[in-house]
Parts: sequence; structure tokens; C-alpha cells
Amino acid sequence: MESEKPSFEPFQLFSSSGSGFLEQSEPPLPPPPRCVEVLPSEILPSVKYTVEPVELGGFTLLKGRVSTQEVFTLSNSDLVPGKYEGGLKLWEGSLDLVKALSSEVQNGHLSFTFKRVLELGCGHGLPGIFACLEGAAAIHFQDFKAEVLQCLTMHNVNSNVPRFQRPALQVTKCEAGTEIRFFAGDWREIHKLLPYAQNIEKDLSVSTGKGLDAQYDIILMAETVYSISALPHLYELIKKCITPSHGVVYMAAKKHYFGVGGGTRRFLSIVEKDGVMASSMVAEVADGSSNVREVWKLSFT
Repeated sequence: MESEKPSFEPFQLFSSSGSGFLEQSEPPLPPPPRCVEVLPSEILPSVKYTVEPVELGGFTLLKGRVSTQEVFTLSNSDLVPGKYEGGLKLWEGSLDLVKALSSEVQNGHLSFTFKRVLELGCGHGLPGIFACLEGAAAIHFQDFKAEVLQCLTMHNVNSNVPRFQRPALQVTKCEAGTEIRFFAGDWREIHKLLPYAQNIEKDLSVSTGKGLDAQYDIILMAETVYSISALPHLYELIKKCITPSHGVVYMAAKKHYFGVGGGTRRFLSIVEKDGVMASSMVAEVADGSSNVREVWKLSFT
């Protein structure tokens, strides 16, 4: 997915031409898949799924391994824009995010208890699973491809969450009563389907009975900011989904994605230019295994 370079490439917040974060062109993409809710009954047991433990500094989560060749008929590919966005691979940022969330909880800076949580671009879904185990009231997993949810995310939830059931129901409850749901689709359209997102095409006060301020309390996302063309859509989705009064976003990603142009600083330049959300760094990881990685916290000013 990345092409490592030995020297640092300076990042320019906005170009002199005014094109800013969109100055690097990308090839046109095929039409996005239709946005759908993926039911627990639609899990694909036929795909070979093997479980491996992941040590996260004091606690362990389980993560699955499935074949990209078997699921998408792709071999040795981390990314095929518009077809496969790397959801079957466990990226470092996902682990960074879980560790940062654990630290935030331990330090009293964050609580998932009774919170509505959305994980965007979930892939393995480990941050969302952590939120579930920490007592979230609802955790909704979103990924670009339904196959990722069916072949990997659901299996990971099943492996980690006590007594997770797979009935043919729309909503699944874990042992603590957490509402667990799965949604597939493009960031430009998925808000129309997400239960706690603002959508002018539906009356949330009727559909949820909770009014227009009943959005997500916490949004989690790891390794979602690599594509320059997708960054504005991601940011607009966040603003539609997060509760303005107290909602927070935790983002983990590489500072720069060499070869594809995105990164935390590209995304934060959009946030800064818009001026309605503030950002603060939670953690920086420079362990030599990849480009410098960061975890950031965002909230409305």
C-alpha cells in the first residue's frame, strides 16, 4: 500500500494554486457498491477463518486471518481502489488506536459506558470490539465492502465478545446488552443508512424516537485517510454522524502515506480549513516498523 522512502517529504498545508489537498490527481474509480446493512445471519462461514491472539500491552484480543484470494480473487494486494480497500489486512493503526483508547480509559479521559459508537472503515473491527467490551450501548461497524464484514469483522466479533449470537435478526446483542450492527457502503452515501447520522431525507425523531441530537457519541477510525480524494467525503460524514455537543473522534493513521498522498496531516488540513472542529494529538508511534504513526482526537469547537 505504501512505497517507503528514506528521506522525509515536506508537507504543504495548502498549495499556492488554491487546489489544496486535492492537488494530487487520482484515476477515476468505478461506481461504489450499494449501501446496505449486513445482517448477522449473512456471515459467511464457508471462508476459511483462522484465529490468532494479538497482545495489546496488558490485554489480548483475537483477530482472524482470511485469504484475499478466496474472498476477492486478488493475490498479494493491499489495495485496489474502488474494489478492495485493504479491509482484510490488520494495519498497525488499528492496534495503535486500541492501545490509545485503553490508555484514555485508564487515565479517565474517555468512557465507553452507555455510549453510541461508530467505527468507520472497520476491517478487523478491533477498536469497535474494544468499545463493546468497555460497555458501549451501541457499536456500529462500517466498511466499504460487505464481504469484509461477512468474512472477517463478524467472525472477529464472534471470537471476542462473550456469548455473541448470530440469529437471523437485524440487531444482535452481546452479553452486556450492546447493540451490534454492520453497514457496508461508500462514505458519500452511508449516512442515509446509519441509524444515528443526520439525514435530511429521513426524520430521525420519528425513525429513532430520539430527536436530531441523538447522533454518535464516539467515532473510531484507523488507517482511513490514505486516499486524498476520499478525505473530504470522510470529513463530511463525520460531521453528519458525531454529536455536536460532546462527541469525539479518535483517528489513528500514518503521518504520511508515501505513494498515495494521504495521511493524518492531509486530513487535519481539511479540518483546520473548515474551522468547526479542534484536534489534539493523543499518541505518536515511531517504532521503525513503518512511517511515523499518530493517534488524534477531534471534537467540535
